[in-house]
Amino acid sequence: MNELMAARSITTRPVVTLGGDAVAHVKDTVCDAAASRITGFTLTGRGLLSGPLKDGLPWAGVSALGHDAVMIRDRRGLVDAAAMTARQQPLRARLLGARVLTEAGAEVGTVLDVVVEGGTAGRVVGFRVAASRRFVPGPGRHRRRVYVPRGGTLSVTGRALVLPEDAVRHVADDLPGFSSLVGGVPGPWRGSLP
Repeated sequence: MNELMAARSITTRPVVTLGGDAVAHVKDTVCDAAASRITGFTLTGRGLLSGPLKDGLPWAGVSALGHDAVMIRDRRGLVDAAAMTARQQPLRARLLGARVLTEAGAEVGTVLDVVVEGGTAGRVVGFRVAASRRFVPGPGRHRRRVYVPRGGTLSVTGRALVLPEDAVRHVADDLPGFSSLVGGVPGPWRGSLP
């Protein structure tokens, strides 16, 4: 499995051609939540005062999503951003803040971020969630933040995600633990929940 990263961490990441030319910076990730894939990126200019670009980067134009940059073959992979986002909304508009529920109707919490697989995959593998008190009991005034796998099926209806029961049986407290959990490697993730 490739490196897992939070979608918010991709924001402001440079977009660079394989020839080494810096083209733009990522403004937002465009995601098809139901298909659990990144479909592209909206872009912003490279300068301090530059704004959003009219060009977008579809996932088909991405050579690799790396820890430090989004790599593309060349500028010919860019398309009109409005056409690219016509069917899917940027991540912030669609998923962040959405309620997370199980198929049985139990509230898990609200989405803080989406966890994606880098490299050439672009898969959505889970979510960082502000857990409800019933889902993750414990002391403290602030809601607990946990990583929850997306499971085999995922339904997106309005501003809610519905996850299968088996997906929420295991959660992780941090991204390295979550990487171990979804990669099938024993790690520092928490066991079954009540």
